[in-house]
Amino acid sequence: MIKKTLYFGNPAYLNTRDEQLVINFPGAKGIDDLTKMNTVPIEDIGVVILDHQQITISHSLVAKLLANNAALITCDHTHHPTGLMLNLDGNQLQSARFKTQADATLPLKKQLWQQTVKQKILNQALFLQKNGINHENLLKWSDDVKSGDPDNLEARAAVYYWKNVFCNLRLTENSSLAFHLTDFKREREGHPPNNLLNYGYAILRAIVARSLTGSGLLPTMGIYHRNQYNAYCLADDIMEPYRPYVDSLVYNIVKNGEDFTELTNSIKKQLLSIPTMDVVIDEEKSPLMIGVQRTTSSLAKCFEGKLRKIAYPRFL
Repeated sequence: MIKKTLYFGNPAYLNTRDEQLVINFPGAKGIDDLTKMNTVPIEDIGVVILDHQQITISHSLVAKLLANNAALITCDHTHHPTGLMLNLDGNQLQSARFKTQADATLPLKKQLWQQTVKQKILNQALFLQKNGINHENLLKWSDDVKSGDPDNLEARAAVYYWKNVFCNLRLTENSSLAFHLTDFKREREGHPPNNLLNYGYAILRAIVARSLTGSGLLPTMGIYHRNQYNAYCLADDIMEPYRPYVDSLVYNIVKNGEDFTELTNSIKKQLLSIPTMDVVIDEEKSPLMIGVQRTTSSLAKCFEGKLRKIAYPRFL
C-alpha cells in the first residue's frame, strides 16, 4: 500500500492517541472533537515534512512514527529540508543484511555502480527524448558505461543534460524569468529552478533512505558515494536513476509558466506528489514509493549474492 506524505507548513501541535497522529492548530481548540478529520493512522504514514518553526511534536509521536518506518524531514527558516530522521531497526534480518553490505567486494560495488550510472544516463536520455531534445549522445554513453564508470561518463552526461534540459522552454507569460533558463547551471545554491530541484531531491532522498532501512540496509555505507560527513551515501547512490522523475516534475512547473523563483505552497504541493508518480520496472507500473521498495529489496539481494541486477525504473 502506498504510504501518505504529510506536510505541515503552519504552527501546529502534533501528538498521538490510539495509534493515530493527532493534529491541532493554535486557536482552533476543539477542532479535533468537532470534525474528527485531523487524525491520521500512523500505519498509513510514509513521510512527514515539518516546515514551520512553531511546530511542536511529542516524543511519543516521534517514536511511533519511527517504529512504523516513517521518514521525518525537518526544514529550516528558509523552508529548505535540512534534517532527516529514520528508523534504524526496520527489518528482522537487519544484522545479517548489514554484514552482507559491509562485506561487499570492490568488484561487486563497481558492477552495482555501473548499473546505477547506466540507468541514470538512460533515464536522462529518455526524458530529453520525451521533450524533443537531442539525446543520441546520452544513449551511446549509457551503453558505454564500464564497471565502476572509470571514464566518468556520469559527469559528462550531466554537463550535457543540464545545459540542454531547460533551454528549449519559451516563457511567454513570465518572460522576465527566462534569463534563469538560457544559461542554467545545476548548483545547489544556484538560480531558480535549482530551489525546486533541491526540494524535490530532498523528498526523493527521504523516500529512498526510508526504503533502504526497510530492506535492512544501512543508508550510510554507499557503493560509490563515501563522503565521511554524509550519513546517507547509499541513498544518494540509489536515488540517481530516479532523479529524472523529479526533473520532469520541475520541468512541467516551469513549462506551465508558474513563478518558480519562490517555493510557493502551490509548487510544494506539486513536489509532494513525487511518492505517487508512476514508474515502470520490468513492464510493471507502480507508484514511485513502491518502485523504490522494489529497487532497495533487489539491492539487498545483490549484496546477498541472490541477484545480479538492481531493479531500476525505466523513464517513460
